[in-house]
Amino acid sequence: MSGFPPSSRVPRRLRVSAFGLAAACTVGLAAPAVAAVAATPARPATVANAPVANVAKLPGADDPDKAKKKVDQQIQDLKDELEDTSADLKNAYVALRKTQAALPGAQANLDKAQAAVAKADAYNDEMAIKLQVAQANEAKAVDELASAKKDAVDSRNRVAQFASQLYQDQGMGQLSVALNATTPDDFASRMAMNDTVMDVQQQTLSKLATAQAAATAQEAHIRALRQQVADAKKAAEVALASAQTARTKAAAAKAKLDQLAAQQTAQSKALEDKKAAEKRKLDTAQKEQARLQAVLKERARKAKLAAARAAVAARKAGKPAPRPQSAPSSGGFLSFPVNAPVSSEFGMRFHPILHYWRLHAGRDFAANCGTPIRAAASGTIISAGWAGGYGNRIEIDHGIVRGVNLVTAYNHMSGYAVRGGKVSRGQVIGYVGTTGSSTGCHLHFETYEDGVPKDPRRWM
Repeated sequence: MSGFPPSSRVPRRLRVSAFGLAAACTVGLAAPAVAAVAATPARPATVANAPVANVAKLPGADDPDKAKKKVDQQIQDLKDELEDTSADLKNAYVALRKTQAALPGAQANLDKAQAAVAKADAYNDEMAIKLQVAQANEAKAVDELASAKKDAVDSRNRVAQFASQLYQDQGMGQLSVALNATTPDDFASRMAMNDTVMDVQQQTLSKLATAQAAATAQEAHIRALRQQVADAKKAAEVALASAQTARTKAAAAKAKLDQLAAQQTAQSKALEDKKAAEKRKLDTAQKEQARLQAVLKERARKAKLAAARAAVAARKAGKPAPRPQSAPSSGGFLSFPVNAPVSSEFGMRFHPILHYWRLHAGRDFAANCGTPIRAAASGTIISAGWAGGYGNRIEIDHGIVRGVNLVTAYNHMSGYAVRGGKVSRGQVIGYVGTTGSSTGCHLHFETYEDGVPKDPRRWM
Protein backbone atom coordinates (compact mmCIF):
# COMPACT_ATOMS: atom_id res chain seq x y z
CA MET A 1 0.00 0.00 0.00
CA SER A 2 2.85 2.38 0.89
CA GLY A 3 6.51 2.38 1.74
CA PHE A 4 5.79 2.56 5.48
CA PRO A 5 7.21 -0.05 7.87
CA PRO A 6 4.78 -2.65 9.24
CA SER A 7 4.47 -0.78 12.55
CA SER A 8 2.58 2.03 10.79
CA ARG A 9 -0.24 -0.24 9.73
CA VAL A 10 -3.53 -0.65 11.53
CA PRO A 11 -3.17 -2.73 14.71
CA ARG A 12 -4.95 -6.07 14.38
CA ARG A 13 -7.44 -5.18 17.08
CA LEU A 14 -8.49 -1.90 15.42
CA ARG A 15 -11.81 -2.77 13.80
CA VAL A 16 -13.22 -0.96 10.77
CA SER A 17 -16.98 -0.75 10.34
CA ALA A 18 -18.84 -1.17 7.04
CA PHE A 19 -19.02 2.61 6.77
CA GLY A 20 -15.25 2.82 7.20
CA LEU A 21 -14.68 0.28 4.41
CA ALA A 22 -16.91 2.25 2.09
CA ALA A 23 -15.09 5.47 2.95
CA ALA A 24 -11.73 3.80 2.34
CA CYS A 25 -12.88 2.49 -1.05
CA THR A 26 -13.95 5.97 -2.21
CA VAL A 27 -10.38 7.22 -1.92
CA GLY A 28 -8.95 4.37 -4.00
CA LEU A 29 -8.00 1.80 -1.35
CA ALA A 30 -6.76 -1.29 -3.18
CA ALA A 31 -9.02 -4.36 -3.08
CA PRO A 32 -6.50 -6.61 -1.29
CA ALA A 33 -6.14 -4.05 1.49
CA VAL A 34 -9.92 -3.84 1.88
CA ALA A 35 -10.12 -7.60 2.12
CA ALA A 36 -7.41 -7.63 4.76
CA VAL A 37 -9.27 -5.09 6.86
CA ALA A 38 -12.55 -6.92 6.44
CA ALA A 39 -10.89 -10.10 7.64
CA THR A 40 -9.63 -8.46 10.87
CA PRO A 41 -10.97 -10.47 13.85
CA ALA A 42 -14.02 -8.97 15.53
CA ARG A 43 -13.65 -7.64 19.07
CA PRO A 44 -14.15 -10.43 21.65
CA ALA A 45 -17.24 -10.39 23.84
CA THR A 46 -16.88 -7.52 26.27
CA VAL A 47 -18.03 -7.00 29.81
CA ALA A 48 -20.71 -4.70 28.49
CA ASN A 49 -22.44 -7.70 26.92
CA ALA A 50 -21.95 -10.04 29.87
CA PRO A 51 -24.91 -10.95 32.10
CA VAL A 52 -25.25 -8.79 35.19
CA ALA A 53 -26.40 -10.00 38.59
CA ASN A 54 -30.03 -9.26 39.30
CA VAL A 55 -29.98 -6.51 41.91
CA ALA A 56 -33.16 -5.65 43.75
CA LYS A 57 -33.44 -1.90 44.09
CA LEU A 58 -33.65 -0.36 47.51
CA PRO A 59 -35.81 2.70 48.12
CA GLY A 60 -34.03 5.66 46.57
CA ALA A 61 -31.68 3.41 44.60
CA ASP A 62 -31.77 5.89 41.70
CA ASP A 63 -29.28 7.87 43.79
CA PRO A 64 -26.89 5.25 45.27
CA ASP A 65 -25.16 7.74 47.59
CA LYS A 66 -28.45 8.90 49.11
CA ALA A 67 -29.66 5.31 49.39
CA LYS A 68 -26.51 4.27 51.25
CA LYS A 69 -26.72 7.25 53.63
CA LYS A 70 -30.37 6.42 54.30
CA VAL A 71 -29.56 2.81 55.13
CA ASP A 72 -26.63 3.87 57.31
CA GLN A 73 -28.98 6.13 59.26
CA GLN A 74 -31.53 3.34 59.56
CA ILE A 75 -28.85 1.02 60.91
CA GLN A 76 -27.81 3.66 63.43
CA ASP A 77 -31.44 4.14 64.49
CA LEU A 78 -31.81 0.39 64.95
CA LYS A 79 -29.07 0.16 67.54
CA ASP A 80 -31.37 1.14 70.39
CA GLU A 81 -34.03 -1.29 69.24
CA LEU A 82 -31.49 -4.10 68.91
CA GLU A 83 -29.85 -3.65 72.30
CA ASP A 84 -31.64 -6.71 73.66
CA THR A 85 -30.94 -8.79 70.55
CA SER A 86 -28.05 -11.22 70.27
CA ALA A 87 -24.89 -9.79 68.75
CA ASP A 88 -24.78 -12.58 66.13
CA LEU A 89 -28.22 -11.72 64.79
CA LYS A 90 -27.58 -7.99 64.86
CA ASN A 91 -24.25 -8.36 63.07
CA ALA A 92 -25.77 -10.63 60.41
CA TYR A 93 -28.62 -8.18 59.85
CA VAL A 94 -26.37 -5.11 59.71
CA ALA A 95 -23.96 -6.86 57.32
CA LEU A 96 -26.81 -7.74 54.97
CA ARG A 97 -28.23 -4.21 55.05
CA LYS A 98 -24.82 -2.72 54.31
CA THR A 99 -24.36 -5.07 51.36
CA GLN A 100 -27.82 -4.19 50.06
CA ALA A 101 -26.97 -0.51 50.41
CA ALA A 102 -23.76 -1.00 48.42
CA LEU A 103 -25.42 -2.87 45.54
CA PRO A 104 -27.06 0.14 43.79
CA GLY A 105 -23.74 2.00 43.82
CA ALA A 106 -21.95 -1.02 42.38
CA GLN A 107 -24.60 -1.32 39.67
CA ALA A 108 -24.26 2.38 38.87
CA ASN A 109 -20.48 2.00 38.61
CA LEU A 110 -20.94 -0.92 36.22
CA ASP A 111 -23.40 1.08 34.11
CA LYS A 112 -20.91 3.96 33.90
CA ALA A 113 -18.09 1.60 33.01
CA GLN A 114 -20.16 -0.06 30.28
CA ALA A 115 -21.06 3.35 28.86
CA ALA A 116 -17.35 4.25 28.87
CA VAL A 117 -16.59 1.01 27.00
CA ALA A 118 -19.18 1.84 24.34
CA LYS A 119 -17.82 5.38 23.97
CA ALA A 120 -14.23 4.17 23.81
CA ASP A 121 -15.12 1.51 21.24
CA ALA A 122 -16.88 4.10 19.07
CA TYR A 123 -13.84 6.38 19.26
CA ASN A 124 -11.60 3.42 18.48
CA ASP A 125 -13.66 2.64 15.37
CA GLU A 126 -13.58 6.30 14.29
CA MET A 127 -9.81 6.51 14.64
CA ALA A 128 -9.37 3.22 12.78
CA ILE A 129 -11.38 4.60 9.87
CA LYS A 130 -9.34 7.82 9.84
CA LEU A 131 -6.14 5.80 9.80
CA GLN A 132 -7.36 3.66 6.90
CA VAL A 133 -8.44 6.75 4.95
CA ALA A 134 -5.11 8.49 5.61
CA GLN A 135 -3.17 5.41 4.48
CA ALA A 136 -5.34 5.10 1.36
CA ASN A 137 -4.77 8.78 0.51
CA GLU A 138 -1.05 8.29 0.99
CA ALA A 139 -1.02 5.26 -1.32
CA LYS A 140 -2.97 7.16 -3.97
CA ALA A 141 -0.61 10.14 -3.70
CA VAL A 142 2.44 7.86 -4.05
CA ASP A 143 0.95 6.37 -7.25
CA GLU A 144 0.27 9.86 -8.61
CA LEU A 145 3.84 10.92 -7.78
CA ALA A 146 5.21 7.91 -9.64
CA SER A 147 3.09 8.84 -12.66
CA ALA A 148 4.24 12.48 -12.49
CA LYS A 149 7.88 11.41 -12.30
CA LYS A 150 7.39 9.11 -15.30
CA ASP A 151 5.89 12.00 -17.28
CA ALA A 152 8.87 14.16 -16.35
CA VAL A 153 11.33 11.47 -17.46
CA ASP A 154 9.48 11.03 -20.78
CA SER A 155 9.54 14.79 -21.35
CA ARG A 156 13.27 14.98 -20.60
CA ASN A 157 13.94 12.14 -23.05
CA ARG A 158 12.03 13.92 -25.81
CA VAL A 159 13.88 17.19 -25.16
CA ALA A 160 17.17 15.30 -25.31
CA GLN A 161 16.14 13.70 -28.60
CA PHE A 162 15.32 17.10 -30.07
CA ALA A 163 18.64 18.52 -28.95
CA SER A 164 20.49 15.59 -30.49
CA GLN A 165 18.58 15.89 -33.73
CA LEU A 166 19.29 19.64 -33.97
CA TYR A 167 22.96 19.00 -33.41
CA GLN A 168 23.04 16.33 -36.10
CA ASP A 169 21.11 18.50 -38.55
CA GLN A 170 23.29 21.50 -37.70
CA GLY A 171 20.27 23.42 -36.61
CA MET A 172 16.91 24.06 -38.17
CA GLY A 173 16.96 27.88 -38.18
CA GLN A 174 15.52 29.93 -41.04
CA LEU A 175 19.00 30.58 -42.52
CA SER A 176 19.73 26.87 -42.66
CA VAL A 177 16.37 26.23 -44.28
CA ALA A 178 16.97 28.94 -46.91
CA LEU A 179 20.45 27.73 -47.77
CA ASN A 180 19.46 24.10 -48.05
CA ALA A 181 16.23 24.65 -50.04
CA THR A 182 16.49 23.77 -53.76
CA THR A 183 13.22 25.29 -54.97
CA PRO A 184 10.69 27.80 -53.66
CA ASP A 185 8.27 24.95 -52.87
CA ASP A 186 10.99 23.11 -51.02
CA PHE A 187 11.70 26.29 -49.03
CA ALA A 188 8.04 26.72 -48.09
CA SER A 189 7.79 23.08 -47.11
CA ARG A 190 10.92 23.29 -45.02
CA MET A 191 9.70 26.43 -43.23
CA ALA A 192 6.36 24.80 -42.36
CA MET A 193 8.13 21.73 -41.00
CA ASN A 194 10.47 23.97 -39.01
CA ASP A 195 7.50 25.75 -37.36
CA THR A 196 5.88 22.42 -36.47
CA VAL A 197 9.06 21.08 -34.94
CA MET A 198 9.51 24.26 -32.90
CA ASP A 199 5.89 24.02 -31.62
CA VAL A 200 6.37 20.39 -30.60
CA GLN A 201 9.64 21.28 -28.91
CA GLN A 202 7.99 24.14 -27.02
CA GLN A 203 5.13 21.87 -25.90
CA THR A 204 7.59 19.22 -24.75
CA LEU A 205 9.54 21.76 -22.70
CA SER A 206 6.28 23.07 -21.21
CA LYS A 207 5.16 19.53 -20.29
CA LEU A 208 8.54 18.90 -18.69
CA ALA A 209 8.20 22.02 -16.53
CA THR A 210 4.64 21.08 -15.60
CA ALA A 211 5.62 17.50 -14.75
CA GLN A 212 8.52 18.68 -12.61
CA ALA A 213 6.30 21.16 -10.75
CA ALA A 214 3.63 18.49 -10.24
CA ALA A 215 6.20 16.06 -8.89
CA THR A 216 7.56 18.66 -6.47
CA ALA A 217 4.04 19.54 -5.26
CA GLN A 218 3.10 15.88 -4.96
CA GLU A 219 6.17 15.18 -2.83
CA ALA A 220 5.12 17.96 -0.44
CA HIS A 221 1.59 16.57 -0.43
CA ILE A 222 2.90 13.09 0.42
CA ARG A 223 4.93 14.49 3.31
CA ALA A 224 1.75 16.08 4.68
CA LEU A 225 -0.19 12.85 4.16
CA ARG A 226 2.48 10.85 5.93
CA GLN A 227 2.18 13.21 8.90
CA GLN A 228 -1.58 12.64 8.81
CA VAL A 229 -0.98 8.90 8.83
CA ALA A 230 1.39 9.22 11.79
CA ASP A 231 -1.13 11.37 13.67
CA ALA A 232 -3.98 9.00 12.85
CA LYS A 233 -1.91 6.00 13.95
CA LYS A 234 -1.08 7.69 17.26
CA ALA A 235 -4.75 8.60 17.80
CA ALA A 236 -5.76 5.03 16.96
CA GLU A 237 -3.30 3.64 19.47
CA VAL A 238 -4.62 6.04 22.14
CA ALA A 239 -8.19 5.04 21.28
CA LEU A 240 -7.32 1.36 21.53
CA ALA A 241 -5.62 1.88 24.91
CA SER A 242 -8.62 3.87 26.12
CA ALA A 243 -10.98 1.09 25.07
CA GLN A 244 -8.85 -1.51 26.79
CA THR A 245 -8.71 0.58 29.99
CA ALA A 246 -12.47 1.10 29.92
CA ARG A 247 -13.00 -2.62 29.41
CA THR A 248 -10.70 -3.41 32.35
CA LYS A 249 -12.62 -1.00 34.59
CA ALA A 250 -15.92 -2.49 33.46
CA ALA A 251 -14.65 -5.97 34.25
CA ALA A 252 -13.61 -4.81 37.73
CA ALA A 253 -16.99 -3.14 38.28
CA LYS A 254 -18.83 -6.28 37.24
CA ALA A 255 -16.62 -8.43 39.46
CA LYS A 256 -17.44 -6.14 42.39
CA LEU A 257 -21.15 -6.33 41.62
CA ASP A 258 -21.02 -10.12 41.31
CA GLN A 259 -19.11 -10.31 44.59
CA LEU A 260 -21.72 -8.19 46.35
CA ALA A 261 -24.55 -10.24 44.85
CA ALA A 262 -22.95 -13.49 46.04
CA GLN A 263 -22.25 -11.89 49.40
CA GLN A 264 -25.88 -10.83 49.66
CA THR A 265 -27.04 -14.39 48.97
CA ALA A 266 -24.70 -15.83 51.59
CA GLN A 267 -25.61 -13.16 54.13
CA SER A 268 -29.33 -13.69 53.55
CA LYS A 269 -28.92 -17.38 54.33
CA ALA A 270 -26.79 -16.60 57.38
CA LEU A 271 -29.42 -14.15 58.59
CA GLU A 272 -32.17 -16.74 58.28
CA ASP A 273 -30.07 -19.18 60.31
CA LYS A 274 -29.44 -16.52 62.97
CA LYS A 275 -33.13 -15.61 63.05
CA ALA A 276 -34.06 -19.22 63.71
CA ALA A 277 -31.50 -19.40 66.52
CA GLU A 278 -32.71 -16.07 67.92
CA LYS A 279 -36.32 -17.26 67.95
CA ARG A 280 -35.27 -20.30 69.94
CA LYS A 281 -33.41 -18.06 72.36
CA LEU A 282 -36.43 -15.77 72.64
CA ASP A 283 -38.68 -18.69 73.44
CA THR A 284 -36.27 -19.66 76.21
CA ALA A 285 -36.05 -16.05 77.42
CA GLN A 286 -39.83 -15.68 77.48
CA LYS A 287 -40.13 -18.81 79.54
CA GLU A 288 -37.47 -17.50 81.93
CA GLN A 289 -39.24 -14.14 82.07
CA ALA A 290 -42.55 -15.82 82.84
CA ARG A 291 -40.87 -17.88 85.56
CA LEU A 292 -39.28 -14.81 87.15
CA GLN A 293 -42.56 -12.90 87.04
CA ALA A 294 -44.36 -15.85 88.61
CA VAL A 295 -41.79 -15.88 91.42
CA LEU A 296 -42.18 -12.15 91.95
CA LYS A 297 -45.97 -12.36 91.87
CA GLU A 298 -45.93 -15.13 94.45
CA ARG A 299 -43.52 -13.15 96.58
CA ALA A 300 -45.72 -10.08 96.31
CA ARG A 301 -48.79 -12.12 97.22
CA LYS A 302 -47.05 -13.51 100.28
CA ALA A 303 -45.74 -10.07 101.26
CA LYS A 304 -49.21 -8.55 101.04
CA LEU A 305 -50.70 -11.49 102.91
CA ALA A 306 -48.08 -11.13 105.63
CA ALA A 307 -48.75 -7.41 105.87
CA ALA A 308 -52.49 -8.03 106.15
CA ARG A 309 -51.98 -10.65 108.85
CA ALA A 310 -49.67 -8.30 110.72
CA ALA A 311 -52.31 -5.58 110.57
CA VAL A 312 -55.02 -7.96 111.90
CA ALA A 313 -52.73 -9.13 114.69
CA ALA A 314 -51.93 -5.55 115.62
CA ARG A 315 -55.60 -4.62 115.80
CA LYS A 316 -56.34 -7.61 118.02
CA ALA A 317 -53.46 -6.62 120.26
CA GLY A 318 -54.69 -3.02 120.31
CA LYS A 319 -51.56 -1.78 118.61
CA PRO A 320 -51.30 0.40 115.47
CA ALA A 321 -50.76 -1.54 112.23
CA PRO A 322 -47.27 -1.41 110.67
CA ARG A 323 -47.09 1.58 108.36
CA PRO A 324 -45.96 0.97 104.74
CA GLN A 325 -43.03 2.91 103.33
CA SER A 326 -43.97 6.50 102.59
CA ALA A 327 -43.60 7.64 99.01
CA PRO A 328 -44.88 10.48 96.84
CA SER A 329 -48.07 9.73 94.94
CA SER A 330 -46.08 9.70 91.69
CA GLY A 331 -42.37 9.63 90.82
CA GLY A 332 -39.50 10.51 93.07
CA PHE A 333 -39.25 7.28 95.06
CA LEU A 334 -36.44 5.75 92.98
CA SER A 335 -33.18 7.46 92.11
CA PHE A 336 -31.31 6.89 88.86
CA PRO A 337 -29.20 3.71 89.10
CA VAL A 338 -26.45 5.12 86.83
CA ASN A 339 -25.36 8.54 85.71
CA ALA A 340 -26.02 8.08 81.99
CA PRO A 341 -28.53 9.16 79.36
CA VAL A 342 -31.61 7.05 78.64
CA SER A 343 -31.34 5.29 75.28
CA SER A 344 -34.67 3.44 75.23
CA GLU A 345 -37.87 3.81 77.23
CA PHE A 346 -40.45 1.31 78.45
CA GLY A 347 -43.05 0.35 75.84
CA MET A 348 -44.01 -1.84 72.92
CA ARG A 349 -41.43 -2.32 70.19
CA PHE A 350 -41.59 -3.84 66.73
CA HIS A 351 -38.58 -6.09 66.24
CA PRO A 352 -37.01 -4.92 62.95
CA ILE A 353 -35.48 -8.32 62.19
CA LEU A 354 -37.92 -10.89 63.56
CA HIS A 355 -40.95 -8.75 62.72
CA TYR A 356 -43.09 -9.08 65.81
CA TRP A 357 -44.32 -6.76 68.56
CA ARG A 358 -42.78 -7.18 71.98
CA LEU A 359 -42.74 -5.33 75.26
CA HIS A 360 -39.55 -3.55 76.14
CA ALA A 361 -40.19 -4.01 79.83
CA GLY A 362 -37.72 -1.52 81.21
CA ARG A 363 -35.63 1.58 80.75
CA ASP A 364 -32.20 1.41 79.09
CA PHE A 365 -29.30 3.62 80.17
CA ALA A 366 -26.43 4.08 77.69
CA ALA A 367 -23.57 3.66 80.15
CA ASN A 368 -20.11 2.30 79.42
CA CYS A 369 -19.16 -1.17 80.56
CA GLY A 370 -17.74 -1.07 84.08
CA THR A 371 -19.83 1.93 85.18
CA PRO A 372 -20.96 1.43 88.82
CA ILE A 373 -24.66 0.54 89.26
CA ARG A 374 -26.31 1.85 92.42
CA ALA A 375 -29.43 0.67 94.24
CA ALA A 376 -32.35 2.90 93.22
CA ALA A 377 -33.77 2.66 96.76
CA SER A 378 -33.11 0.80 99.98
CA GLY A 379 -34.24 -2.80 100.08
CA THR A 380 -33.28 -6.44 100.23
CA ILE A 381 -31.55 -8.40 97.47
CA ILE A 382 -33.81 -11.34 96.68
CA SER A 383 -31.95 -12.66 93.64
CA ALA A 384 -28.46 -12.30 92.18
CA GLY A 385 -27.19 -14.51 89.37
CA TRP A 386 -27.49 -15.55 85.76
CA ALA A 387 -30.95 -15.09 84.24
CA GLY A 388 -30.75 -16.24 80.61
CA GLY A 389 -31.30 -13.37 78.19
CA TYR A 390 -31.06 -10.89 81.08
CA GLY A 391 -27.47 -11.96 81.69
CA ASN A 392 -26.16 -11.17 85.16
CA ARG A 393 -29.14 -9.82 87.12
CA ILE A 394 -29.92 -8.47 90.58
CA GLU A 395 -33.43 -8.06 92.03
CA ILE A 396 -34.08 -5.80 95.03
CA ASP A 397 -37.32 -5.95 97.01
CA HIS A 398 -38.30 -2.52 98.34
CA GLY A 399 -41.36 -3.76 100.23
CA ILE A 400 -44.93 -2.44 100.01
CA VAL A 401 -44.95 1.03 98.46
CA ARG A 402 -48.15 2.83 97.37
CA GLY A 403 -50.04 -0.35 98.06
CA VAL A 404 -47.94 -2.59 95.80
CA ASN A 405 -44.91 -4.76 96.29
CA LEU A 406 -42.13 -2.89 94.47
CA VAL A 407 -39.10 -4.74 93.07
CA THR A 408 -36.32 -3.29 90.92
CA ALA A 409 -34.15 -5.38 88.58
CA TYR A 410 -30.73 -4.57 87.11
CA ASN A 411 -29.73 -6.57 84.00
CA HIS A 412 -26.78 -7.38 81.69
CA MET A 413 -24.27 -6.58 84.43
CA SER A 414 -20.60 -7.39 83.95
CA GLY A 415 -20.12 -8.21 87.63
CA TYR A 416 -21.48 -7.91 91.19
CA ALA A 417 -20.47 -5.72 94.12
CA VAL A 418 -22.92 -7.51 96.46
CA ARG A 419 -24.98 -10.68 96.07
CA GLY A 420 -27.36 -10.64 99.02
CA GLY A 421 -28.59 -8.93 102.18
CA LYS A 422 -29.90 -5.44 102.69
CA VAL A 423 -28.69 -2.50 100.60
CA SER A 424 -29.20 1.22 100.96
CA ARG A 425 -30.10 3.81 98.33
CA GLY A 426 -27.06 4.73 96.24
CA GLN A 427 -25.00 1.72 97.32
CA VAL A 428 -22.95 0.15 94.51
CA ILE A 429 -24.42 -3.27 93.75
CA GLY A 430 -22.72 -4.12 90.44
CA TYR A 431 -21.27 -2.85 87.17
CA VAL A 432 -22.64 -2.15 83.69
CA GLY A 433 -21.97 -4.87 81.11
CA THR A 434 -23.37 -6.55 78.02
CA THR A 435 -24.10 -10.10 79.19
CA GLY A 436 -27.04 -12.17 77.97
CA SER A 437 -29.03 -11.03 74.93
CA SER A 438 -27.29 -7.71 74.51
CA THR A 439 -25.45 -6.06 71.64
CA GLY A 440 -23.67 -3.34 73.59
CA CYS A 441 -22.84 -1.98 77.01
CA HIS A 442 -25.94 -0.67 78.77
CA LEU A 443 -28.10 -1.11 81.86
CA HIS A 444 -31.58 -2.51 81.36
CA PHE A 445 -33.47 -1.30 84.45
CA GLU A 446 -36.90 -2.73 85.37
CA THR A 447 -39.55 -2.10 88.00
CA TYR A 448 -42.17 -4.68 89.03
CA GLU A 449 -45.43 -3.91 90.81
CA ASP A 450 -46.80 -7.07 92.40
CA GLY A 451 -44.69 -9.07 89.95
CA VAL A 452 -45.89 -7.22 86.83
CA PRO A 453 -43.39 -5.08 84.86
CA LYS A 454 -44.33 -1.40 84.83
CA ASP A 455 -42.81 1.78 83.43
CA PRO A 456 -39.95 2.85 85.75
CA ARG A 457 -40.79 6.50 85.10
CA ARG A 458 -43.78 6.08 87.41
CA TRP A 459 -41.29 5.82 90.28
CA MET A 460 -38.39 8.03 89.22
